[in-house]
Amino acid sequence: MKQHLSGVSAAFVSVTTLFFAWGFITSNNDPLIASLKASFSLNYTEALLTQLVFFAAYGFMSFPAAALLAKLGSLRSILVALATMIAGCLLVQFIVRFQDYTLILAALFILGAGITTLQVAANPLAAALGPPESSHFRLTFAQAFNSLGVVLGVNFGSRIMLGEDVFKAGHAPITDPAERVIALQAVSHAFLLIATMLVGLMVFIWFSRERITKAALDFGQAPGGSVLDALRSRWALFGALAIGLYVGAEVSIGSIMINFLNQSDIMGLPLEVAGFYLANIYWMGALIGRFIGSYLLTIVRVPILLGIAASVATTLCLVVAVSSGPLVGYAALAVGLFNSIMFPTIFTITLERAGVSQASTSGLLCVAIVGGAVLPYAVGHMADSASLSASFFIPMAAYAVIAVFAVLAVRARAQSSGEEVVPVAH
Repeated sequence: MKQHLSGVSAAFVSVTTLFFAWGFITSNNDPLIASLKASFSLNYTEALLTQLVFFAAYGFMSFPAAALLAKLGSLRSILVALATMIAGCLLVQFIVRFQDYTLILAALFILGAGITTLQVAANPLAAALGPPESSHFRLTFAQAFNSLGVVLGVNFGSRIMLGEDVFKAGHAPITDPAERVIALQAVSHAFLLIATMLVGLMVFIWFSRERITKAALDFGQAPGGSVLDALRSRWALFGALAIGLYVGAEVSIGSIMINFLNQSDIMGLPLEVAGFYLANIYWMGALIGRFIGSYLLTIVRVPILLGIAASVATTLCLVVAVSSGPLVGYAALAVGLFNSIMFPTIFTITLERAGVSQASTSGLLCVAIVGGAVLPYAVGHMADSASLSASFFIPMAAYAVIAVFAVLAVRARAQSSGEEVVPVAH
């Protein structure tokens, strides 16, 4: 028995490294946006096309990734995902020499396609590596390492892509072609290092393949079902909406935070310092919150904790939207703490109540991550037409809808109190 539990734990640790990896990579979009905005003299709407294209991959690739998961199983799907991510990073090396923003976006789409496939396969796998009643804890704990990857990733990206040797003016757009070359070489260098990390991770997962496969089968994690089954479940659809709004809100705030903190009426920080604040307060808050949340989920009902977090995030965004000054900067940074438990709790609430195959539900939920493309683009428009502060009204509305999702989940659980969780009507 002990040997069995040890094998499951080892499999879970192996899968958790994947959460770290995609957090590390995705978070590099935040300093990348600031770098490309200055390099190509972009406005906010144009700069946030980076997130639009990257997260559009979720909309295009999630159902194909779910079909791949149903056909190949978790492990092979993960290996395909890692290979695709490596290809995207290496493509950046080839493309940046042309100094063309559109071509860089194309490479980011391929990288996003790989991360989409990885998330479709890894999220339900982490939830399945153990008893169903502790799936909320496992996925939240795994997401904590995703946040650790984000914190280290933003620090990494800010240091390489926004350092003083790259942006000597601190924040001004680049007008000198020679300086643009230096900035884009820094981008190329960052993605080459990421590709190297991914090769190492792919080798590690390959050598861990047997223990992961065995542990997943022991707990009944198996592919099956149509990728379209989730479209018949109202809980799956509402969960997808909540996931999309959460990712969109979190990504939007992270995407504009460096430029927001750089504003003279907020904190007036240089870009690299603002990147440090983004990594070590906003994203570190999510990291700390996920470890705290992993414990709280053992003593507080999941939908209640989600509702509290979403309500506080709504309030903080309102404060940021209507005020100014350094305290407003810290209020924006504090949202990260309350983002912490949203993704894993929405994901597992939806998985347990959808009543359809996990491959199908996971595929739909990852399609919804396209919210990370739509909301940032809307935020960019709002920032250009009004102000960066006013753009916080958009994530505020998203968090309010998530709070409603939590309230309905509380009511649904109350209705089935004393019974096993039963899928809500399809």
